[in-house]
Amino acid sequence: MKEEPNAFDIKSHFDGKGEVVRQTYDELLKVLRKRYPITENPKKKSIHLMHATTLAGVTTRQNCLILTIKSDCMLTSPRIRKSEQVSRNRFHLKLKLSSPADVNPELIGWLVNAYSLSA
Repeated sequence: MKEEPNAFDIKSHFDGKGEVVRQTYDELLKVLRKRYPITENPKKKSIHLMHATTLAGVTTRQNCLILTIKSDCMLTSPRIRKSEQVSRNRFHLKLKLSSPADVNPELIGWLVNAYSLSA
């Protein structure tokens, strides 16, 4: 069975957005790719960051990114805007990234955990 080509591309997610949005996304990828072989899978409304499965989803807004991270526990931090329990041992944590500086050690720790869950 032939796989359908992806009808969406990364660039279109940044059309009409502030420059800081792309800079923040590029910093996020740079930090992740220093550690892991991450692939990008653009969808209609988001970009999935993948290992074997999705470890995080990125939605672009005019001046920020909304990052949804896979987790195996509920985390409490002022940075987390929404937490959703999607199964017994899986949570989706949603946070806002407004600048490349938001890609900091705390966030990297959460992403390392998400990567291990997406194996």
